[in-house]
Amino acid sequence: MATLEQILRSRDERQSRQKELLALNPGKTLVCLTVVMPGQDKRGIRSLIVAQAAMTALLQHFGADKPFVEVRDLETGFEAFLLTEASATDAKRAVCRIEDEHPLGRLFDLDVITRDGPLTRCQIGEQERRCLLCPRPARECMRLHRHDYAELQHKIDQMIEAYVR
Repeated sequence: MATLEQILRSRDERQSRQKELLALNPGKTLVCLTVVMPGQDKRGIRSLIVAQAAMTALLQHFGADKPFVEVRDLETGFEAFLLTEASATDAKRAVCRIEDEHPLGRLFDLDVITRDGPLTRCQIGEQERRCLLCPRPARECMRLHRHDYAELQHKIDQMIEAYVR
């Protein structure tokens, strides 16, 4: 189980690594993968199934240009960095499609990071991500704690079970 302090420290370290990778690789586009897994258990079998599915989807899309990939399996969760030749806009469109179309895509957090920060869906004309449980924007439901943790866990379990079958 990861503590809030560990999760926040991990986020800061991830952002530092993103900046470092961008500085070391001018002209490349950085895609960062984390797994959407509410709660403190960030490193169970469920999150590893989701992470593997996300990595497979990313490599199927970006693999032709032989991207640099760095994977970190941490107590605070799985994360991966992928450097590609694709433009930031093209990469963001691709990861949005993966998030929207893959059976577990709603559990993938695929960010395209530029020197100015993450490229948002809105910046490329895409809709905000929807909540797992209702049609509202996910960010809104998270901020307002609109749904019970058990409901979210149940939905995630259903999605992973259906994918594995």
